[in-house]
Amino acid sequence: MGQKFIISTATVILLITGVLLGYVLSQLVLGFLSLNLLTFLGTFSLIVIFGTLYYVLFWEFRRQQSPSPRPSSNGSKLQTEERTPDASLKNKLISLLSGDTSTAERLVEQAKQDFPGMPENWYWEKSIADLERDRR
Repeated sequence: MGQKFIISTATVILLITGVLLGYVLSQLVLGFLSLNLLTFLGTFSLIVIFGTLYYVLFWEFRRQQSPSPRPSSNGSKLQTEERTPDASLKNKLISLLSGDTSTAERLVEQAKQDFPGMPENWYWEKSIADLERDRR
């Protein structure tokens, strides 16, 4: 619900800002509006707002896209291996956390949210590296 609200709100504001920007620029070009500091700053602020919302909106769209499955030469065997971490990585992270498997899973899930589309082993390695770095 939250992401859909952000996208719809940003889209509405982007449309309104685009219309306002188009109107102001057309009035400047046609000569009905004189170019002074106020119109320059107003037009500049509309451009900045438009650009920022455009970036945020499409960043949100990109974030929502699920990673596309990679083609594999070994069929489903390779895809299954990408979804399951190496036992040594899993054991190392759990041992660093003194056997706390729920915290290990939580750290890996957080890494998956922060860096979508990476191989499963990468998330476990990242969690281990972050934990070791934080302990120094």
